[in-house]
Amino acid sequence: MRTHPIATLLTLAIVALAVPVLAADGTVYGDGVTLEKATPITELLENPAAYDGKTIRVDGVITGVCKKRGCWVQITDPDTGKGVRIKVEDGVIVFPLESMGHPASAQGTFRVIHLTAEQKQKIAEHRAKEHAAEGGHEACESEPIGDTVVVIQGTGAIIR
Repeated sequence: MRTHPIATLLTLAIVALAVPVLAADGTVYGDGVTLEKATPITELLENPAAYDGKTIRVDGVITGVCKKRGCWVQITDPDTGKGVRIKVEDGVIVFPLESMGHPASAQGTFRVIHLTAEQKQKIAEHRAKEHAAEGGHEACESEPIGDTVVVIQGTGAIIR
């Protein structure tokens, strides 16, 4: 049975979109990074309202990766130790656990999220469960949860 040439091209196109691309300067995820200049992470964290809703780029080192779906990475400025989470749509971009410790650039829309008391409680419960799963005690105190969180709704990244 012969495969129609258009079906073959469509299959190749779908695979090409789903697989990260190896670029000369690293592996490209999603739409990659198109902005030439990065916004310092400390600037974002000190003035979040000034960047809310804007497309930005950050550079740093990956210090955290979603262990279940690869749907987020934490990029940290190695000079200051401050970081920001890049969250992507589940299954659209998948960051590998092996990217921990690698230099990276990421791009997306910066968001300031104001938490309700219910959301803060759910976050606290989630952190306690994760802590217990890692061998800790569920009743241990975790770091306090503020009234706002910041996140970059990621559209792309390059991991070196």
